[in-house]
Amino acid sequence: MSAVPVYPVRVRGTLDPRLSRWLWLVKWLLAIPHYVVLCFLWLAFVVLTVVAFFAIVLTARYPRWIFDFNLGVLRWTWRVSFYAYSALGTDRYPPFSLGEEPDYPAELEIPYPEHLSRGLVLVKWWLLALPHYLVVGVFVGAGWFAWQSDHTRWTAGGGLVGLLVLMAAVALLFGGRYPRGIFDLVLGIDRWVLRVAAYATLMTDAYPPFRLDLGGDDGGAAAVPQAAPAARGGAGNLALLVVGSIFGLLALGVVAGGATAVVYDQTQRDSAGYLASSFHGYSTGTYALVSEKVELNAPGAGSVWENLVGKIRIESRADHPVFVGIARIRDVEGFLGSVRREEARNLFTRTGFRTISGAEPATAPSAQSFWVASASGAGSRSLAWDPGDGNWQVVVMNADGTSPVDARLAIGAELPNLLWIGLGVLAAGGLGLALAALLIVLGIRRRD
Repeated sequence: MSAVPVYPVRVRGTLDPRLSRWLWLVKWLLAIPHYVVLCFLWLAFVVLTVVAFFAIVLTARYPRWIFDFNLGVLRWTWRVSFYAYSALGTDRYPPFSLGEEPDYPAELEIPYPEHLSRGLVLVKWWLLALPHYLVVGVFVGAGWFAWQSDHTRWTAGGGLVGLLVLMAAVALLFGGRYPRGIFDLVLGIDRWVLRVAAYATLMTDAYPPFRLDLGGDDGGAAAVPQAAPAARGGAGNLALLVVGSIFGLLALGVVAGGATAVVYDQTQRDSAGYLASSFHGYSTGTYALVSEKVELNAPGAGSVWENLVGKIRIESRADHPVFVGIARIRDVEGFLGSVRREEARNLFTRTGFRTISGAEPATAPSAQSFWVASASGAGSRSLAWDPGDGNWQVVVMNADGTSPVDARLAIGAELPNLLWIGLGVLAAGGLGLALAALLIVLGIRRRD
């Protein structure tokens, strides 16, 4: 008979033979202090795993002090899970500890890897682990987006381990005994989940086996060698790694933003040099459609707006004569103050419409002389506006002032300095990445 292949993640749990019949009903309450602490520990765990990722890529080594901390978080999590609703295997309250607790009935050991693959770290946590994620989703529960005709909502489904633990809890409540077969299966599932967690968080290169090693004693795990002493000077190096990795992630976001601006500037301009939205249909049973107020009332605001945005172009398409105009708010109020109209909080994103009661306009909009820019007619029409100081509104009406109003509109802008802004952001992001790399390299240097 061949031996069971060993795996370098050891997960053990010892079933308490005298479990309370009722304590499991309130363990969710008793475990709250642990959940609060673990919330912060897992935030640190995620950040330090990112740090370890860069360290492995650069040095093929998992920084020892990070490994010890992350292993401590996994140990703490396993002890709380074993006590609570991932196993209900003991009534002994978990210790608040990141270290080994050999006398506690839940143990987790992962030997420190002296060398990790630089290439494997790039793909194992998302691509190679994907089959295991699907299995673990069935074991521990999965969530998915459910589309309905009127909205999207998040739906969660319970997992196999939750069902098994519930069955064990009911048996314990009424029979006073935890069925051994259920416990062995639950521990096998928990063991699978923890192996995948260790692999996905880069703590081993050994691919998790697709098998259930049942029972509390992990017979399919390798013996854990004596841990080597952690390197000295870890606190300062750890701080450099954390700061460098966080700074690197922020710099990557800056680089992505700059690259997006450059690509958008160079590929999305039309023949007139505008960056424009697509056409959207607007329809209202009132006599006018009025945009939100554009307030450029600070001194020099119009000049700043013009330098950043440039000319504004509004295009309309309709099979009947449509009027589109831009004017100061006081002039629009004087013309439409008593007219039934619809006002949008944001006209070009089509949100926040409200109807203002009134009568029909006394004259057609084109008869007014206060428009700073306007276009009128059927088919395709456009107006261009140089922003200036003041408070402004866009008005859309039928050319003869009748209702209803029906048109398709699009807005565009020159954005004359978008390319230079994007290049500047790219340069800043590149410098940030260089600084982050320097901090990481300094952080992973270890003293003898």
